[in-house]
Amino acid sequence: MEVSSTGSSKTYNRLKELKAFEETKAGVKGLIDSGITKIPKIFVMPEEIGNTNTNTTPISGKLTSTQFNIPVIDLNDIVEKRSDIVAVIRQAAGTAGFFQVVNHGIPVKLLEEMMAAVREFHELPQEMKAEYFTRDGHKVKRVVYRSNFDLYQSKFANWRDTLSCVMGPEPLDPQELPPVCRDVTMQYYKQIQELGSLVFELLSEALGLKTNHLEGMDCTKGHIIKCHYYPPCPEPNLTMGTTKHSDPDFLTILLQDHIGGLQVLSPNGWIDVIPVHGALLVNIGDLLQLISNNIFKSVEHRVLANHNKCPRISVACFFALDFHPTTRMYGPIKELLSKDNPAIYKEITLKEFATYYDNKGLDGNSALPHFMLKH
Repeated sequence: MEVSSTGSSKTYNRLKELKAFEETKAGVKGLIDSGITKIPKIFVMPEEIGNTNTNTTPISGKLTSTQFNIPVIDLNDIVEKRSDIVAVIRQAAGTAGFFQVVNHGIPVKLLEEMMAAVREFHELPQEMKAEYFTRDGHKVKRVVYRSNFDLYQSKFANWRDTLSCVMGPEPLDPQELPPVCRDVTMQYYKQIQELGSLVFELLSEALGLKTNHLEGMDCTKGHIIKCHYYPPCPEPNLTMGTTKHSDPDFLTILLQDHIGGLQVLSPNGWIDVIPVHGALLVNIGDLLQLISNNIFKSVEHRVLANHNKCPRISVACFFALDFHPTTRMYGPIKELLSKDNPAIYKEITLKEFATYYDNKGLDGNSALPHFMLKH
């Protein structure tokens, strides 16, 4: 594999090395399988980014202040305690932008089977995964395997491979999914759709709107499931699993294993989001911050490179309509605006937003300022 490591070459042609990495179609997993002990230079963080990695707050994702809390919400009490749950969600969505849910109705066994299937896919022989590989992303097919969607835009590549599946709004033919994870992905998707609909109801109520308001804006309609695989990294302090970013969707529901590594940016620095067994992590996306006119916050987060001996697995369901040809305009919800609370963002199409986000890649900067009105 002709990919130079951090100290193996006096001359460095970044584009050539990016192409060499991509042409293997083996992803980061392929590098590990080749027995490397140093990471290729294309993965090494620039010094100015690496310097920001030291401000982690060692508080295990619970509290940094009374204003920044990632609560664990028990949905088992939804009937008797709905108003209390809505109040907790309102607080979390308006500050941390994250909350975890337990007793959400999806069997823990199914969550474990989903993660096991994702791991099994990523650990298939390279030639079997290569059938799903394309750099053109979802322009060509709805089920895509690749490493780093922004490989050629980013300042450095992330230590992560991804199987990405566009599940809706048009139903995905299950035969397009890899056999090794086909059945469990369809089962998981059906259940995550139902949970997403409930969460959007609670978020609508948290905004003081009718229960079905966000659903009426098609926020629940589109779904992309991204199955991430973070292999062990021989030099985890030199790169990232996922660069600092906020999500380009309405909402994300994340299933993560016990390994950890996810961090959220708080006013006091980075905090660890400690995995809770059986829980699902929910976070506000950029589009929900935009239509809520900054009432809800799409908070930046990142994933550290994996320093463990076993891989980290996560499954993110993005509620987004990137691949649906809608001409609907999205801007701050009129019912939330007033003389004292004027619109912060202009009205845009979802295609405008997705195009801007994809072109800039994970550059560590939010896409939202680009769409702000100039007052």
